[in-house]
Amino acid sequence: MSRPRRRGRDIHGVLLLDKSLGLSSNDALQKVKRLYNANRAGHTGALDPLATGMLPLCLGEATKFSRFLLDSDKRYRVIARMGQRTDTSDAEGAIISEREMAFTQQQLDDALDSFRGETRQIPSMYSALKYEGKKLYEYARQGIEVPRESRSITVYELNFIRWEGFEVELEIHCSKGTYIRTIVDDLGEKLGCGAHVTYLRRLQVATYPSERMVTMEKLHELIAQAEEQGIEPRLLLDPLLLPMDSACEDFPEVNLLPVVAGYVKQGQPVQASGAPVSGMVRITEGEERKFIGVGEIDDDGRIAPRRLVVEYTD
Repeated sequence: MSRPRRRGRDIHGVLLLDKSLGLSSNDALQKVKRLYNANRAGHTGALDPLATGMLPLCLGEATKFSRFLLDSDKRYRVIARMGQRTDTSDAEGAIISEREMAFTQQQLDDALDSFRGETRQIPSMYSALKYEGKKLYEYARQGIEVPRESRSITVYELNFIRWEGFEVELEIHCSKGTYIRTIVDDLGEKLGCGAHVTYLRRLQVATYPSERMVTMEKLHELIAQAEEQGIEPRLLLDPLLLPMDSACEDFPEVNLLPVVAGYVKQGQPVQASGAPVSGMVRITEGEERKFIGVGEIDDDGRIAPRRLVVEYTD
């Protein structure tokens, strides 16, 4: 396929950015896109400016597979300020009630236990979900409350870390679509004192290793180092990227002969031995197991391509 006209270079992969406090996810994305001089970039689910931690950023063809990370589990560390409820459920909002803390450790433990497992959650008005084409937080900022449907969520782990003074610290491993602010707000109401988030850090997305996270400051340091050494920044930046198929590594792999893979690249479903009977698969080609995209097993047991890596020719 001939190359479309785009500014920037063809660089493909996933960067695990350790987002800093106060930086919006979109600002972080645009900064990284410029530093890498990438022609395309996208993130995999926004983090609030108040939150820090893991923000996977997809560059180039990896953007096609970012939606699979949107569906993945997340792990957070959160500090709740007990005794105060705010209109946004975090420290940026206005305090709407202050109540005495009169609960015991046992009552706290019982309240925490009620959030474990599969439950239903009503999203906060201060979320990016849409109602009639408009984001909920846009209504909230105008003082308008709109109906929201409860959604099924799963809290796989909710670990109590500490309770000191007004602060309760927790670690939460949860399914997609879980609002930590809402859990904290609901916890405060269960205990009769109110609560809001003062600290939120995303520790993990899917199975990505936290040790591979890199800060914006580190990226700038590497660029400065490259200038000092008289080399291109990409030589130091590109090794930080994880493979583009890391976004869908949980899918079973189906390895195809090059001649069969050729049909897949043309959008045609194919038969393959050893393929699962249903679900999504990660498709690789040849002995080198080159990743070419993801497919889905159709009703006839064939691998139907769903997202393919496009190979451009100069």
